[in-house]
Amino acid sequence: MDAAAVVRDVLLLVVAYLAGSIPVGVIVARISGGPDPRTIGSGRTGGTNALRALGRKWAALVVIGDLLKGALPVLLARVATGGDAPVEVACALAAVFGSSRSVFLRFAGGRGVATGVGTMLVIQPWAVILAAPIFIGVILITRYVSLGSLLGSVAMVAIVTLWWLAANGAVPIIYPIYAAIGCVLIWLAHADNIDRLLHGTERKFDLSLLGGGGPPGSA
Repeated sequence: MDAAAVVRDVLLLVVAYLAGSIPVGVIVARISGGPDPRTIGSGRTGGTNALRALGRKWAALVVIGDLLKGALPVLLARVATGGDAPVEVACALAAVFGSSRSVFLRFAGGRGVATGVGTMLVIQPWAVILAAPIFIGVILITRYVSLGSLLGSVAMVAIVTLWWLAANGAVPIIYPIYAAIGCVLIWLAHADNIDRLLHGTERKFDLSLLGGGGPPGSA
């Protein structure tokens, strides 16, 4: 690899981390005039907490932003490198790391789930499409968003691995490796949720929040 390619790849990684670090939940809260999502619920900045703090409409914007800050850096890496899978995966990991350890939030943030899903929308969108019913179904049945995220991430690993196996060498092995690493990161980010799930003290998701456009208590 020549020096120009090294500089390019380093810049792509920096851009990916900074993109992932963008605190979409905090920015949307300020735009909407609603409470900072870090002050309620889990204290995280992702879509679930934004839904609790800001309501359905603004939470949807947070989710879209979190997806984009994962998808766009990977797409940029794909275009800039001509499809260098290891660089794509490195940028995906940088974006997810930035989402949960944002330089703009003193290295705090969300759990990186939506950003990770955004990266996978570029790498293998079918993995997202096929894992989505598991994620949604688990939440609807158990009302635990954390459990949906945990099981959805496992499903995504299985789907990407099957895709790699079926491709018979046509798909870089780095993709299922990334799916597995991403799953581990999601489980580590949910360590506190896992502990509460095991002890029966996990917060249940209020499905009624999906029925209104504004935050709880709004007119």
